[in-house]
Amino acid sequence: MSRNMSSTLRRRFRPDPMRAFDSLPRPLRAWMAQAALPWSPASCHRLWQKARSEGASLDSILERLDQAEARTLARDGLALPPSPLESQRHRQSRGDA
Repeated sequence: MSRNMSSTLRRRFRPDPMRAFDSLPRPLRAWMAQAALPWSPASCHRLWQKARSEGASLDSILERLDQAEARTLARDGLALPPSPLESQRHRQSRGDA
């Protein structure tokens, strides 16, 4: 084991993921907390920053994040579960409610 510890390679700096999460804007942290996928704070922050630099509204940014997640899930052959509100609407349209 000590042989591995004496490597001449430089150690990579790895930021603390909780500190990175805590430094995100509150709406982005809330979105990540309910996301279906385990997004990294860095990738979400990149999407957030890009949208903000384009002048997107908060609702538009959150919609972009939802779309990015839906694309990722579709690519992996998965689907987002319906929200409780959508399930309720579906039951009402069938007359189950």
